[in-house]
Amino acid sequence: MDIAEWLRRLDLAQYVEAFAANAIDWSVLPSLTADDLQDIGVAAVGHRRKLLNAIAALSEPAATASVPAPQSTIVRGAERRQLSVMFCDLVGSTALSARLDPEDLREVYGAYHTAVAQEVGRFGGFVAKYMGDGALSYFGYPEAHEDDAERAVRTGLALAERVAQLKTHARLESRIGIATGLVVVGDLIGQGEAQERGIVGETPNLAARMQELAPPGGVVIVEGTRRLLGDLFELRDLGAVAVKGFAARVPVWQALRPAR
Repeated sequence: MDIAEWLRRLDLAQYVEAFAANAIDWSVLPSLTADDLQDIGVAAVGHRRKLLNAIAALSEPAATASVPAPQSTIVRGAERRQLSVMFCDLVGSTALSARLDPEDLREVYGAYHTAVAQEVGRFGGFVAKYMGDGALSYFGYPEAHEDDAERAVRTGLALAERVAQLKTHARLESRIGIATGLVVVGDLIGQGEAQERGIVGETPNLAARMQELAPPGGVVIVEGTRRLLGDLFELRDLGAVAVKGFAARVPVWQALRPAR
């Protein structure tokens, strides 16, 4: 049984799209709070309570046995994967936190996180973790596609545009970095909302460095990603740059737009 069917059995089918748009699956469901449900649009107190009661029931042995986690999210042991990793960060988040009321800042982050979840999900990626104003996403795990690098870049361009158009308490811009390479996907680490599937390799570190190099509203990629794109995008060569933690200079490009 999937999340959509579970919601229909609760007579709450009107929230199927909201759950899908916010990348809520069986691994996330047990950690949802009333505030989380309100953030994704479950406005009625009765509906939130009904969902929380149903989520609590899933932790009972009988319920757990009858609702297995989707097979696509289960990894038995470590495995090697080629991933395109995307880091997205908000520009000027420290100034925002100093200027905005905490409730207003929470609304800003909520709108931003929703945009990330929807755009990453639209292109078949997986949001691995939110870190305040940052978001880490994988393309190639748990489901792999032949065009994961292309999907990551299309997501980055669409997300940068969407963040700039968000109607919030402040004008927002993002910086996005993407790197592609071999990693080892390992065991689950952390607990509750902090739980994530650990990956080992230089690719996530390189993606994080690319995000730091990106201009506001920009998407910066590395050579490993560029090689897989062919002529699908218009790119600006930024040359080989010194990157903290890497001995050799790294060739980087800014993805501008899909090629005509």
